[in-house]
Amino acid sequence: MSGRDFDLDGYLTRVGHAGRREPTLAVLRGIVAAHAATIPFENIDVFTRRGVSLDACALQRKMVQARRGGYCFEQNSLLREALLALGFGVTGLMARVVRGMDADAITQRTHMMLRVDLPEGPHVADVGFGNLTPTLPLALAPQECETRHERYRLTPLRDEWLLQARLARKWANIYRFALQPQFEIDYEVGNWFTSTRPGGLFVENLIVARPGEACRLTLFNRYFAVRHLDGRTERREMRNAEEFRTTLATAFGLALHDDELKLLMGALDERPASDVSHTFFA
Repeated sequence: MSGRDFDLDGYLTRVGHAGRREPTLAVLRGIVAAHAATIPFENIDVFTRRGVSLDACALQRKMVQARRGGYCFEQNSLLREALLALGFGVTGLMARVVRGMDADAITQRTHMMLRVDLPEGPHVADVGFGNLTPTLPLALAPQECETRHERYRLTPLRDEWLLQARLARKWANIYRFALQPQFEIDYEVGNWFTSTRPGGLFVENLIVARPGEACRLTLFNRYFAVRHLDGRTERREMRNAEEFRTTLATAFGLALHDDELKLLMGALDERPASDVSHTFFA
């Protein structure tokens, strides 16, 4: 889809951005912050085996018109279309997630993110990394970057860049990436693998996340958690469909239709109920 065909007005209304539209750093910061705060990370269609389309029209129908969320391939594909429509220079990239691992761990290259070129220098934009989504763009330079939530830093690692976040007073590895541009077929393959692989994190678990005011909100299977930036965490179990309906609506802005909620509850009933929490989704 070309930028001319993208419903930019609809997208900006969806994320609540009523400001300027020039391809500047200030506008990029506003768009990323608004998108991250408004369109939740969620893998409901993956978890319920409905499939995920990266077609730009399908992305707009789902996340803009139907006011749903999505996971990394959906989120950053939508953001890319919006930034291109605004006149930004955007390059799609792919990362290897190394959360909880050594920085040089060999993992699949299955996380989509974006490089945005500006007069101030290149920046990384990523609105699709769950409950650690950077809520502002990050300068692509060996330095620390403040966001509206955690502090991040980028560090050169041989021919790649390593992204880390400051968590519990320590730097935690998040993902590493090269600057090689990616093509649509690369995202199709990554999306297919991530959304269908038996035993995969997103295939076997329900994950919904959104940044709140000085906190992160996360739903992992049947448990809803609020992680405050000062380290405190509150957690409660979701016991029935109405609790899911209410929490999805109030905490994440997701109003599921009855058939969608029924499908979601059925998928949850089919998986083991032993997961109280997850190291990275609390």
